[in-house]
Amino acid sequence: MISSETQAKTSFLRSMHGQVLIAILLGIAAGALWPTFGASLKPLGDAFIKLVKMVIAPVIFLTVTTGISGMGELTAFGRVAAKAFAYFLALSTLALVIGLVVALVAHPGTGMHIAPASLDAKAIADYVEQAHDQSVIGFLMALIPTTMLSALTEGNILQTLFLAVLTGIAISLVGERARPVSDLLERLALIVFRIVGIVMRAAPVGAFGAMAFTIGKYGVIVLLNLGALVACFFLTSFLFVALVLGLVARLNHFSIWALLRYLKAELLLVLGTSSSEAALPSLIEKMEAAGCDKAVVGLVVPTGYSFNLDGTNIYMTLAALFIAQALDVHLSLVQELALLAVAMLSSKGAAGVTGAGFITLAATLSIVPAVPVAGMALILGVDRFMSQGRSLTNFIGNAVATIVVARWEGALNREKLNAALAPAS
Repeated sequence: MISSETQAKTSFLRSMHGQVLIAILLGIAAGALWPTFGASLKPLGDAFIKLVKMVIAPVIFLTVTTGISGMGELTAFGRVAAKAFAYFLALSTLALVIGLVVALVAHPGTGMHIAPASLDAKAIADYVEQAHDQSVIGFLMALIPTTMLSALTEGNILQTLFLAVLTGIAISLVGERARPVSDLLERLALIVFRIVGIVMRAAPVGAFGAMAFTIGKYGVIVLLNLGALVACFFLTSFLFVALVLGLVARLNHFSIWALLRYLKAELLLVLGTSSSEAALPSLIEKMEAAGCDKAVVGLVVPTGYSFNLDGTNIYMTLAALFIAQALDVHLSLVQELALLAVAMLSSKGAAGVTGAGFITLAATLSIVPAVPVAGMALILGVDRFMSQGRSLTNFIGNAVATIVVARWEGALNREKLNAALAPAS
C-alpha cells in the first residue's frame, strides 16, 4: 500500500507547479555549473514564449468577444470597463508614487558618482529608438491594426483587444441574428483552450531553458552587483503585494495569500520565464474557475495586461531616481513631480510592447532631460532579474483586479471563490 508521504511526493511531481519549480532549480544549477552550456539553452525559453504568444491573440479575441456579446446590454460592458479603468488608474498611480518615495528614502544610487560621459549609450540604443514611438499619439495610432486579420496574426495585445471589443459590440447590436456566430466562437474557444493545455505541458522545459540562460549569461555574481537597487525593488514589490494588494483583497473579503497559493503554478512559470504573458491564458481559465464572471474576466485580464502594470510602475520611478542619484543629478520637487506625471502617461503609451518596462523607462527619461537616458546602461545588466519582479507583481495585480471588479459588478460567485482559495486537503 502506498504511503501518504509517497502519494504527496508523486502528486507534487505530477503537478505543474512542482515540475516548474524543479525545472527552475535545475536551470539555476546548469547555468551556475556550466555557464556556456546554460547560455546556449536560451532557445528553449524563447521557443516556449513563442508557443504561448501563438495562442494569446486567439484567446483574448475569443474571450473578450464572447464576453461582451454575452452581456446582452452594452451598458453593462461600459459599466465594467469604467470600473476596471478606475481601479487601474488608482493602483497604477499608487505604484508610481511608492517607487518614487522608496527611492527618495533609501537612496540606492547615492555614492556611486558615475560620470555621464563614461556610460555606453550604444548598449541601450535599440530601447531608446523603440521608446521614441511611445508617445500618446503613437500609442493611439498603434492601437488601430492595419487589417482585421493583422491584429490576430501580429500578436499585438492592444490591437487584438481593440478588434475584439468592436466585434463583441457589433454582435451585440445585431442581436438574435448573430447567435450562430456567437455559438461558433464559443466552440472555437473550447478548442483554443485545449491547445493552451497542450502548450502548457512544455512549461517546465521553457522555465529550465530561460533560467539556465539567465544564470549562464550573467552569472550568479550579477545578483550581487547593484544589490541596493535590486533589493529595494524586490522589497518594495513584496510590500506592495503584501500591504497594498493585501488590503485591497481584505476589503473585498478574500485573502491575498490564499490567492497566491491558488496561482502558485502560474507564479512559478512567470518567475522562470520572466514573462507574465506566459501565464495569461491560464490566468483567464483560473479566474473563471474561481467564480469570476466570464465577461468580466474577458475584459479585465487582457486590459489589465496593458494598463494595470503595478510592478512596471514601481520599477519606473525607482529606477529613474536611482539613475539620477548614481549620476549625481539633483532633482527638484517640481522635476520629481514632472517625472511622475510623464511616467503615468508613458506607462500607458508603451503598453503591450515586448520589454515594456525598460522601453517605458527610456521613453520617460527621454522626455525628462534632467536625467540622461544613457544612464540606463547602469541597470541593463540586472534588468533581466528585475523583469522577474515586474512580471510577478503585474501578474498578481491583475488577478486581484479581476476579483475586485467582478465583486463590484455583482458578478462574483462567492462559493466558487471560497472553494478555489481554500487550502488543499
